[in-house]
Amino acid sequence: MTLDPLARAPTAPPAERRLARVVPGVAASDGAGVKLTRMIGTRALDMLDPFLMLDVLHSDNPHDYIAGFPPHPHRGFETVTYLMAGRVEHRDTLGNAGVIETGGVQWMTAGRGIVHSEMPVQENGLLWGIQLWVNLPAHLKMQDPGYREFPAASIPEETRADGTRLRVVAGTTSEGTAGPVQGVVTDPLFLDVTVPAGGVLREPIPDGHAAFVLMLEGTATIGGDSLAAGRLGVLGPNGTDLALHAGPDGARALVVHARRLDEPVARGGPFVMTTEAEIHQAIRDYQAGRF
Repeated sequence: MTLDPLARAPTAPPAERRLARVVPGVAASDGAGVKLTRMIGTRALDMLDPFLMLDVLHSDNPHDYIAGFPPHPHRGFETVTYLMAGRVEHRDTLGNAGVIETGGVQWMTAGRGIVHSEMPVQENGLLWGIQLWVNLPAHLKMQDPGYREFPAASIPEETRADGTRLRVVAGTTSEGTAGPVQGVVTDPLFLDVTVPAGGVLREPIPDGHAAFVLMLEGTATIGGDSLAAGRLGVLGPNGTDLALHAGPDGARALVVHARRLDEPVARGGPFVMTTEAEIHQAIRDYQAGRF
């Protein structure tokens, strides 16, 4: 038998990442008494490098959210606020001010220091959103702060053959749809996906990236394990792809991954640096009005 020297061995199918753990979150209060559920940043899940914290606010009771998040400082990381429902106003010491509504996103780089507020612009109705803290590498923690805001209309939507819809907030999908948030050092992908009953979302995850799925509505299976609404699924490090199989009622989820930094992390309330000495310096700088 003569072998064709140009013939290629068959390509192995992608290895699917499995759920390493499912996190229900814990009830918490932040800002001026806003009631929320903390998914990352708890005793159960301290962090998921580079993700430092993930909070979910979901309430139609204005007493749970009306006091909002008055002015407060940050240094050393980035904050992402994404709304599934409601209206929130942002103001900061750089002079930025704006309101995001359902489907909009705010991406703020605290860098060397910024003071900002996030306040509900509604007196009643459903307020549903997340805030995600994403770490910065040590060499960029003292960069200039920055702020980007994108309304829902500027976030592209990709529809796949089985009817799966992807709103692409950050990064670029495997089919080439680019979200408005680009150029982030941790190379994140941030998707709001809606998968019809029986549908499957398939998306590659680069080696060295941590990934999670926050189930918003419906149910899904990942690697044969179930994930229900209100739960956070942390994907294990092995494998090249995510395959999210929607349940009988379909599924809506936030799918997020980003490059791990593998650096020391020191925390001090709203400051995240690499050493305790840097945390103490951040406190002194804030108290001296240098933010």
